[in-house]
Amino acid sequence: MREEASYGDEILAKVLSDRYGVQVAETVRVPMGTETVNRRVTLTDGQRVFVKQYRVSADLEHAQAAWDMSAYCRTARVPVPRAWTDRQGATLTRFEDAAWVVMDEAPGRVATDPLTVPLAQHTGLLLGRMHRVLASYPRPARVRQTRWRTADAEETAATTETVLARASAQEDPRLEHLHVELAQRREDLRTHAARLRAGLPDHLVAQAGHADFTRTNLLVQEDVITAILDFQGETCLPAWELGRAAFDPRTVANSPSWMSCAVRLIEAYRAENPGLPLADVRASARIALLYMLFSFYGATTAEHGLPAEAAADLRQHWVERQVAIRRLLSSLDELESAQDAIGRSH
Repeated sequence: MREEASYGDEILAKVLSDRYGVQVAETVRVPMGTETVNRRVTLTDGQRVFVKQYRVSADLEHAQAAWDMSAYCRTARVPVPRAWTDRQGATLTRFEDAAWVVMDEAPGRVATDPLTVPLAQHTGLLLGRMHRVLASYPRPARVRQTRWRTADAEETAATTETVLARASAQEDPRLEHLHVELAQRREDLRTHAARLRAGLPDHLVAQAGHADFTRTNLLVQEDVITAILDFQGETCLPAWELGRAAFDPRTVANSPSWMSCAVRLIEAYRAENPGLPLADVRASARIALLYMLFSFYGATTAEHGLPAEAAADLRQHWVERQVAIRRLLSSLDELESAQDAIGRSH
């Protein structure tokens, strides 16, 4: 990874000069991205751009499809930063053994706080608009996994031992807490998974979607989303994507207004995308809960090789998910009644 980044630093100016006809004044690495090395670049004319360098191992065909989807959404008033085209008209520029995308730098920042009600409403509006636009978009070949719907609950519960062993091998300082949390997760999977699944519709709408519409991929400025980033461009369930947004663990775990945020987000979504069946909308809370139950992401972090700040954020995400699971389990009937009321009013 370090060698790739160094290589990229050396040839970035050549890529921008040869392929885009612009000159670099300053470059700053951004410590994020799993398949890309990211940089903020100031050009000699003062313009600021964001440059993604794809790793050699990246699936460039899929990356191109995701950029095509984001450009399609941009034409429909979804706030997606403009990706540049090179001198040959390509978005994804291949240069030697790497690939590059240059885009306008968007205003705003990744929100580190829970949702507010106004931001929840704007989030629901934009997600609803995006889903409505993508309902007619060709379904991508790559399909988002649905372990929360299909994985064996008992087998998943048993994997908590593997997670605990990994944490022990990594000498995780949270080992004692993790032991308690994973025991709770085992009990929740065994007690609630079958019941929660039984309440899902037999058929859920599947269509093209962002597939990673989460806090870290949204830039925010004063309760307004200014940019939606990093489309995964997969076929997924709108109800799943809606549930992840409405029941964001940071909000559910930390905000006394989390339920109001969820309801307002779903109301705004429904107003913008009335075509999604009410049964799918109603299922979103249940799906969000199942998705959290079947994921151990963040229980351990050393294997991801993240910078210290990102690793701390991931550990916080795990703790917040644990709290969110408890709150959603105790409030599910109330939430689904509120969703029914939204359906009757639209």
